[in-house]
Amino acid sequence: MDIVEGKEKFLQIWGTMSTHWGISRAMAEIHGLLLLSNNPISAEEIMEQLKMSRGNVHINLHALMDWHLIQKILKVGERREFFVAEKDIWVMTRNIMIQRKKRELEPMLKGLDELTGINGSGEEAESFKKMIKEIKMLTSKVDSTLESLIHAESQWILGTFLKLIK
Repeated sequence: MDIVEGKEKFLQIWGTMSTHWGISRAMAEIHGLLLLSNNPISAEEIMEQLKMSRGNVHINLHALMDWHLIQKILKVGERREFFVAEKDIWVMTRNIMIQRKKRELEPMLKGLDELTGINGSGEEAESFKKMIKEIKMLTSKVDSTLESLIHAESQWILGTFLKLIK
């Protein structure tokens, strides 16, 4: 397999994996292309290499910037914008954890907080309160674990993970 085939295979794997995590295939393919690139790439080059529409590329570039996975680069003398991906895998993973926590976990915790004050008595109300309390407890543990991971050093996490799998 040559480098061109290898890159195509990686983009296919990266795109397929993303759909299991709730991220669009197009977004993942753009991210994968930028990850593999040694130089900043323009939106036009992305459109050409991935055979995507201008609108699709621009929407996904903005989403990737919102996730702090890529950044825009301006080159002197160029009117076009160029993009580069975060190459440090730990920083990239940390940015994903921060965004998922902010977009998914924190709203859930807020909603569960609202539900803990529900009024009512009887078997159905008590069962409801108990279930909400248990879900909130688990969600809070996940939140605090994610918070610890976000602030941890990559070497500590790798060492801890290796100890767990031995």
